[in-house]
Amino acid sequence: MKGYSQLKDLRNRIAVVTGASSGLGEQVAYQLAQKGAIVVVCARRLERLKQVSQRCQQLSGRLALPLQLDVSDPAAVEAAVDQIETDLGPIAILVNDAGFGLMENFLDFEMAVTEKMFRVNVLGLMYLTRFVGLKMAERQVGAIINVASIAAKIATPKSAVYAATKAAVLAFSNALRLELKPLGISVLTVNPGPIKTEFFSIADRGGHYLDKVDWLSLNPQEVAEKIVRAIGTSRRELNLPYLFEAAYHFYNLFPRVGDCLAGGLFNKK
Repeated sequence: MKGYSQLKDLRNRIAVVTGASSGLGEQVAYQLAQKGAIVVVCARRLERLKQVSQRCQQLSGRLALPLQLDVSDPAAVEAAVDQIETDLGPIAILVNDAGFGLMENFLDFEMAVTEKMFRVNVLGLMYLTRFVGLKMAERQVGAIINVASIAAKIATPKSAVYAATKAAVLAFSNALRLELKPLGISVLTVNPGPIKTEFFSIADRGGHYLDKVDWLSLNPQEVAEKIVRAIGTSRRELNLPYLFEAAYHFYNLFPRVGDCLAGGLFNKK
């Protein structure tokens, strides 16, 4: 097998997951561990990462490491990649899940928060993708998974900044996929709707958003399972739940009606 198809078997493959201290990133780490991968979990909360890495070791029977990392710091990102490759070996899978959001009207949004969100959600992802991608390109094998959001495709009120960051991730990933395919590196973009995670403890200051959208909220473990199953394939996107994929196509066909729905039915913030 050539290129990323080699990664259908994840045993002893080194996988790096950002945003792994909780939520979707944590669940992706567990799914990778269950497949026998050597998982490096990255985030800023070291104590929580230690717990996650211990669970990964239990699931995989292999080494798992916690690595405290602020993805918005390019020097720290480059040092982390060099450390992993030196101490463990070649990184085969990169899951860029680090990110945060805030539900607030743009005119009330602090620009300092806007800049921070772009540094974490977009630039941090780009830094890590570049440093890891250069290593993967030398070996002609690798899988990169970028977690964007359905907000990149269907923006709603109080998500202007967050949606902009995720639209940037989506566009970046689409171009990157074409650039890296000849090098044996796959790029999968994940566009989930609301997931039942700690993400909303920061993003939703009102504290009631998940309750309002409970009927379409996603289970992080189920999303993680779908992501890991796609590794080693040519799958380009995961849009979840599938209702939103249909809604996206409807939005493009009937944009005025789509605006009414996005500003009404789908606006629960």
